[in-house]
Amino acid sequence: MIGGILFDCMNHFLLLGVSMWGTTVGLFLVPFCKAAVLLIVVMSVFGASVGVLDTGANVLILALWGDEGAPHMQALHFSFALGAFLAPLLAKLALGTTVSAENHTEPDLHPPALNQSPEASLDPLFAVPDDLNLLWAYASVGAYIFVVSVFLFALFFKKTSKHGKSTASAQVSRRAKYHKALLCLLFMFFFFYVGAEVTYGSYVFSFATTHVGMEESEAAGLNSIFWGTFAACRGLAIFFATCLQPGTMIVLSNIGSLVSSLFLVLFDKNPLCLWIATSVYGASMATTFPSGISWLEQYTSISGKSAAFFVIGACLGDMAIPAVIGILQGQYPDLPVVLYTCLGSAIFTAVLFPVMYKLATCPLDLQRKENRSENQKTLPPSSRL
Repeated sequence: MIGGILFDCMNHFLLLGVSMWGTTVGLFLVPFCKAAVLLIVVMSVFGASVGVLDTGANVLILALWGDEGAPHMQALHFSFALGAFLAPLLAKLALGTTVSAENHTEPDLHPPALNQSPEASLDPLFAVPDDLNLLWAYASVGAYIFVVSVFLFALFFKKTSKHGKSTASAQVSRRAKYHKALLCLLFMFFFFYVGAEVTYGSYVFSFATTHVGMEESEAAGLNSIFWGTFAACRGLAIFFATCLQPGTMIVLSNIGSLVSSLFLVLFDKNPLCLWIATSVYGASMATTFPSGISWLEQYTSISGKSAAFFVIGACLGDMAIPAVIGILQGQYPDLPVVLYTCLGSAIFTAVLFPVMYKLATCPLDLQRKENRSENQKTLPPSSRL
């Protein structure tokens, strides 16, 4: 919410640079936190910076390329998927060598802890972590983000104010008749889409082990194939966006999500169907979010506040739906509640998009008819035929 307001009154490059600098500081401080309260404060600042980035990056793409930025929007979200795939691998490589050592030394640490004096229990708020690999994992990602923030600050110091003003004035002139209604519908669209995406990605491992009876290694591979096809399809979408309209990509994604989630519900205990449908479901979910933003930009302008509004819808779906489904799945362990949620969300988004399309295109059709009638009136009688 704060990022959406700030992006309408501040330079985009400056605000993105400051946000990435705040993200860098948070990454460097997290390994040094020795108190839970301090860790919560640092993570809150870190989350606020990432929230501004999440809104501002989409706004910046639209400000630079407008309704022609569909490939760039797909590339932006592909980089998000790629980073989400590589960063945990980096952390696992850094921490993997110390897990066995910690397990062997854990029993030996309990007796000295019982004999500690009150003075010894007062640990400092900040301290170097015992595991230096943990520090290097955070520091390497933080250093990379710091380098990117330097480039953003360099772009800010270049003379780009004239281009930003002209772009903003051009965007204000394109405003759909049902602008607010479209934003509200996109809010609901992203709420259910992101909620279903995160729900399936979070619970597919436990669902496969408890409901289907898979081994943990197979369930981990199922989780990997979901996010792997998700990231791969976002990469391919960069090229698809050059020849396909965003609306077409949304329709194809909705069809793929609907068909794959339906097969997941019908054959919920079939391992082969689970592997195939999971890969199709991950591929189908990949392009919906960036395509939705690019699609809306074709019909109405998206300001910082507008982008923040539907990004908040996505964040609420990210938080609320997995939490509710986790509670329901615990109460009804014999039912595939996770799969029912994915199917219900796919049906809702498939029904909602035609409504959004109708609201977005009706005013355009009326404007074209009015323009044609005005042009015919200005032409001489011999030219009207």
